[in-house]
Amino acid sequence: MATSGELACTYAVLILHDEGIPITAEKVATLVKAANVPVESYWPSLFAKFAASRNVDDLIMNVGSSASAAGAAPVAAAGAPAAGGAAAPAAEEKKKEEAKEESDDDMGFSLFD
Repeated sequence: MATSGELACTYAVLILHDEGIPITAEKVATLVKAANVPVESYWPSLFAKFAASRNVDDLIMNVGSSASAAGAAPVAAAGAPAAGGAAAPAAEEKKKEEAKEESDDDMGFSLFD
């Protein structure tokens, strides 16, 4: 769970990004101090370095999405057909085949018989 200092640094980064101001440790620390939130001295620099190494817009757009490798592969595959166009029907066909394989009717019995 995030501490109030971490949350304050997160909000500071979002405020700076929203205003189009370059995100630096000093500016994050200034905003956190203005909010009267006590933070460890290393948090503003960590958040500033992270924001510099990532696209903040992408982070905002991907809130709640899975960061696991298993979740990332289908997302990348789903984005590829938009450029090519021909792979989309194949992906839909594969989904239909998987749904048929999981049917209880194919096994000859039902869980509730």
